[in-house]
Amino acid sequence: MTTGSTRTFPKITEEGLDALRRRIGVKIGPTAEPWCYEATRDNIRHYAHGIGDDNPLWCVPEYAAKTKHGGIIALPSFLFSTSRIISGYVGGLPGIHAMWSGADWTWHKTVHRNDTINTEAWLKDIVEHQTRFAGRAVQQTYHVDFYNQQGDLVAAADSWCFRTERDHAREQGTKYDEVKARPPRRYTEQELRDAYRLYAEEAVRGAVPRYWEDVTEGEALPVMLKGPMTVTGFIAYAQGWGGLYIRANKLAWRLIDAHPGTGIPNRFGIPDCPERVHWEEEFAREVGAPGAYDYGPERSSWLTHHLTNWMGDDGFVRSASCKIRRHNPAGDMLFITGKVTRKYIEDGRHLVAIEQEARNQDNELSVLGSGVVELPARG
Repeated sequence: MTTGSTRTFPKITEEGLDALRRRIGVKIGPTAEPWCYEATRDNIRHYAHGIGDDNPLWCVPEYAAKTKHGGIIALPSFLFSTSRIISGYVGGLPGIHAMWSGADWTWHKTVHRNDTINTEAWLKDIVEHQTRFAGRAVQQTYHVDFYNQQGDLVAAADSWCFRTERDHAREQGTKYDEVKARPPRRYTEQELRDAYRLYAEEAVRGAVPRYWEDVTEGEALPVMLKGPMTVTGFIAYAQGWGGLYIRANKLAWRLIDAHPGTGIPNRFGIPDCPERVHWEEEFAREVGAPGAYDYGPERSSWLTHHLTNWMGDDGFVRSASCKIRRHNPAGDMLFITGKVTRKYIEDGRHLVAIEQEARNQDNELSVLGSGVVELPARG
């Protein structure tokens, strides 16, 4: 609803929270269809290119055929495209903003070309927080299991969204006061050249094995650049990932007719999806963000991209964690760093633990990450 020229949004209520708590542990029935049911050549490539990953193991059949996999496989983060739940399709608290904020993943099997993915999901927990961004917030965590067409468990993950009151975030949130006070950023040609050098030098380990014995605790992974952030880049990700609420014409009407809370009037008075915070500057600011910003699953995928570039074709990402700390609005650059913290052998597997973090051009912490990678051993 609106009061004068100021739009107001629904509030978090105790009744809404009680109803949400009753959903904990209950398996979720059919929801909106996933963007991808199958790991086809095109679906894998579209997702990889959506995060800026040109690893030929995901994208070039002739190359992949010569690897131990015998053909194209899916990058670990591709599974985001096979489940709306893991990607932030939260239930309950209609009209309360949802921000995807992190995930803990475990992978058990490789997803091969043309594998079909089925999922089971349930609400795992809700926890209340007090935040600088929006005051009262509710962390809503879901668990999802991913199975292939043989019924094998290929991966499992917990992901969480923070539910926030848009009015409070816009009018009283203090997290981005300094960012909003800055003049719009405009990079010099030299600043862009310096950043793009990281793209020019980005190495995909590929067919050259990285052996466990050759890794040293404390060694650094190469710095990975993502950005500069643009709305074009956010849309490129949505093309591969599928988005949550991006619909057109009759399908858009059908979604909003069934779930009125997803239809927030735009400047023409037309109900439009809340997901437009990722491409509409004015609406992003209306929910308290510093501007149109990147997707959470996109950022999680960048962290695993950092790992797969380093480990090579014979490596396997066993687990990964992502904890988002701030928005990346359009104009930001992101620099992902990593360090080996431990080498160990467990259940016959040669494993390497890696800690990651990403900071923007102003050295502000954007995301914390970690991963465990299995590497081949010389023996």
